[in-house]
Amino acid sequence: MQNARDLKQYKGELTGALHNDFLRGAMDRFAVAYRAARANAFKGMDLDGLIAEIAKGKDEAMARMDELLAEFTSKAQALGVTVHVAKTAHEANEIIGRIAQKANVKRVVKSKSMTAEETLLNHHLEDLGLEVTETDLGEWIIQLRHEGPTHMVMPAIHLSRDQVSDLFSDVTGAKQTNDIQKLVKVARRELRRKYVEADMGISGGNFAIAETGTIALCTNEGNARLVTTLPRVHVALVGLDKLTPSINDALRVIRALPRNATGQAITSYVSWITGPGECQSSANGKKEMHVVFLDNGRRALAKDPMFSQVLRCIRCGACANVCPVYRLVGGHQLGHIYIGAIGLILTYFYHGRDKAKNLVQNCINCGACKAVCAGGIDLPRLIKEVHARIQDEEGHPLQSTLLAKVLKSRKLFHTLLRSAKAVQRPITGGTPYLRHLPMIFAKDQGFRALPAIAETPFRDRFEAIRPRVSGAKLKVALFSGCVQDFVYPEQAEAAVKILARHNVEVVFPMDQSCCGLPVQMMGEREASRSVAEQNVAAFDPAGCDYILTLCASCASHLKHGYPDILGKDPRQAVKVQQFADKVIDFSSFVHDVLKVKAESFAGDGKKTTYHAPCHLCRGLGVTEAPRALMATAGLNYLPAEEEDVCCGFGGTYSMKFPELSAELLKKKLANAESTGAELLLTDCPGCIMQLRGGLEAKGSAMKVAHVAEALAQRLK
Repeated sequence: MQNARDLKQYKGELTGALHNDFLRGAMDRFAVAYRAARANAFKGMDLDGLIAEIAKGKDEAMARMDELLAEFTSKAQALGVTVHVAKTAHEANEIIGRIAQKANVKRVVKSKSMTAEETLLNHHLEDLGLEVTETDLGEWIIQLRHEGPTHMVMPAIHLSRDQVSDLFSDVTGAKQTNDIQKLVKVARRELRRKYVEADMGISGGNFAIAETGTIALCTNEGNARLVTTLPRVHVALVGLDKLTPSINDALRVIRALPRNATGQAITSYVSWITGPGECQSSANGKKEMHVVFLDNGRRALAKDPMFSQVLRCIRCGACANVCPVYRLVGGHQLGHIYIGAIGLILTYFYHGRDKAKNLVQNCINCGACKAVCAGGIDLPRLIKEVHARIQDEEGHPLQSTLLAKVLKSRKLFHTLLRSAKAVQRPITGGTPYLRHLPMIFAKDQGFRALPAIAETPFRDRFEAIRPRVSGAKLKVALFSGCVQDFVYPEQAEAAVKILARHNVEVVFPMDQSCCGLPVQMMGEREASRSVAEQNVAAFDPAGCDYILTLCASCASHLKHGYPDILGKDPRQAVKVQQFADKVIDFSSFVHDVLKVKAESFAGDGKKTTYHAPCHLCRGLGVTEAPRALMATAGLNYLPAEEEDVCCGFGGTYSMKFPELSAELLKKKLANAESTGAELLLTDCPGCIMQLRGGLEAKGSAMKVAHVAEALAQRLK
């Protein structure tokens, strides 16, 4: 749970997690295994189609939330079930506490329930003097350790077998081995007595089927069936978002849930509970059954035009499984109660901005969570929106306020960059790097060498290198972004060289500026909108065939971010969509549009590997074009492990969380160097800044370049 008072304290907690070698190793092993297992589990399935169906079904159900609640209540009560609706977490706990007291309950057994974690139900029942025992193995372990879950599906994934062995030794009073099978037997022996003695069983519910009044549970252990059948009272605590019209709707989600959660085709147990079962210890021979529906903001979320999509979540935990930050620090530092990307959002709505304000800043915006979400939730966008709302409510930090003011004025921004170039010589030592930058300006950045501002920006070079072509087959407007304009102009020059060779007219609108993604990431919505308006105005999308950029992050933001930012403004909607429709990344343009041929290049067979920028492979869905271009240019492409995992740059993220950025970079460079390649290519100047700076800092001989540079150097 998150109790850090401020970002400084939160960073200290992150540092502690980074130094937990077992946690890091366990997270790494799981992340690698999960990717392969998930791919295999969905093999041969129309995954995109399934996700679209789930999203559509959940959206339609949430739009009918109260109607489905009424239908479920009518069907369940006819079967003898008592249905309650709690507006708040506290009210849900009070209802369940009263049920227990009225039924003279002394002992409670629970199966796994994130909703019960959300309400902190155990604490409430224990305060009433009840004995509460978690029966899911992982949940029981963390209950004994007085911890919260570190994952929504695998709550004790952060613990080693030795830690569990020591814990069980303390619980049983006898020395226990660290053999996993024997530890499971110990847990089984200790918990069996609890089932038999319990008066009440509490479960969650993956689905509440309106047409039949059925509660459905998906589990991998038999404990949930014991919890819901043996005790004389059964209470199911279920979020209103789990209301489902029919069993067929539930079955559709079940096709995705285990595959997306753990790479299984199906969970070990899928239980359907329709009405109270027989119970010989009850006066009437029937179990007493209650369903407590929790609102806690869900009704309001269902009506929110932006955030209603979070109610599509099927609680698979996949967004944590693929998150590079979660992989480094675990769920206790990347969540409050709900873990991972969805947790960063739900924490704000269910537990307040004080618990969420630090968490939402720890998103690197790599898009991995969105790519695997079974509900098709745009998680990165919503995280950024939560961050912006919190800043609007609590005040904006000085750093982001200043950057926002600078980026809103293109002339001021470019003047500052030119001024920095003029005064940087004493700290560059005549190199392309800021060798002697005082640490006050680059705290904790020693893991990489920071680049110097270029002597002459691209905008000042363009007129001299602009292609003079006659009968051009295409006209391209070049968007350089601030990094390729003022730091790496040679990358844009390389692109112009290739375009000129292929008879493409190139224009460079001088009023363009930074794409605005840095301020968007920092929660500065007004500045982000202002920058987007400036750039759309700078270009004439009707006067060119394509708007070409060599920056994957810029391309993704221009193409998808700008319509989100400006699309609802009737004055901007048509033009911004026209602008976005013409945006294309360099590799796609050269490979798919120009269709360059191998005979145009003098290949040298240099051993080359590749880093896939997050915003290219996931933001734009471009995977094959850059790799195909390496073969076309005559390079010897050597694939690296986890090429599409984030390099740790994340723009301003690497400045805010340098320790995490450094660890992601370390892993990325190790994978690249293990290929034996001499050259590392990518399609993003930000990634180049990170990768090249990291290799320079460690003294590696490997070189880093943009795909455009590699192609331009090998043109015949």
